[in-house]
Amino acid sequence: MAASLLSLFQPNLSSPIRPLAVLNKSRKMRIPYELKQGQTRLFYQLPSGLNMEVIEQKGIVCNSSTDPDYKRSSENPPLVFVHGSYHAAWCWAEHWLPFFSSCGYDCYALSLLGQGESDGPVGSFAGSLQTHAGDIADFIQKTLKLPPVLLGHSFGGLIIQYYIANIRNKQFIEMKKLYPDLAGAVLVCSVPPSGNSGLVWRYLFSKPIAAFKVTRSLAAKAFQTDLSLCKETFFTSTMEDNLVMRYQELMRESSRMPLFDLRKLNASLPVPSVPKSSMKVLVVGASDDFIVDAEGLHETGRFYGVSPICVEGVAHDMMLDCSWEEGAKVILSWLNGLSR
Repeated sequence: MAASLLSLFQPNLSSPIRPLAVLNKSRKMRIPYELKQGQTRLFYQLPSGLNMEVIEQKGIVCNSSTDPDYKRSSENPPLVFVHGSYHAAWCWAEHWLPFFSSCGYDCYALSLLGQGESDGPVGSFAGSLQTHAGDIADFIQKTLKLPPVLLGHSFGGLIIQYYIANIRNKQFIEMKKLYPDLAGAVLVCSVPPSGNSGLVWRYLFSKPIAAFKVTRSLAAKAFQTDLSLCKETFFTSTMEDNLVMRYQELMRESSRMPLFDLRKLNASLPVPSVPKSSMKVLVVGASDDFIVDAEGLHETGRFYGVSPICVEGVAHDMMLDCSWEEGAKVILSWLNGLSR
């Protein structure tokens, strides 16, 4: 949740293009996640020489004569998914990659460095807002032909906010470190642009028991061993225990190092403001979110000048919850309206 609770984001245009490399089947996987039909696990080499895991699922080309509601996948923007803390590319591959690919969208779920099957950098932390956003920018610059839609969950949403703020950054342009244009961005249960210090203080004063639980769950990583606390933190109460146990194991294995140095993260916030009309942004929250409260959701909406949508009956891990399709349908409707 909070930057103050968790021990938990450069392109190099002069370097040669590094193609995605198909995973060698003999490689022993760290994360016990089997891909679904139509999915491929690839590794993208970053300018640093480190490899970033990418789970790819190409969009299904629909016959416009029989299905006029969907455009051909070649006309749709590709979708690039960015996870938050304790997660990796697998969290999107479970439901949302099959859903959006079936609707004609090429999908790419990334595992940030130090997470999932991606390599870990030297040091104690996986990166910063700048390095994680730079890795995403490099992937987009070198591999995608069309401007994508970036979709980020929780702290992944904060990384995307930093990315958006620097698309027109003159300093980065002069350094030849570009953040490629986007077709749009979707912030899913995202940490707000000021970080989550505000979330922490609101919890402490208005929901002290919840604040204690969140601190124990995330900062002390108790969600990794306490099934009921894991469910309360990430999922709705109707989620089946066997599914929670499965995702609990995947989350436990996904984060080999904290996503950020939290002290440096706090010093870099809030993210720079952007003109309200410069980017099409969808802000989506969950009615049963135990981590990002309603005020945090509305703060993000105000920042981008949009009305956030709160999806009923789902929790923080909207893409994995038992009603995962509810959020997916909201996003699909917005995506289909981008070109209208």
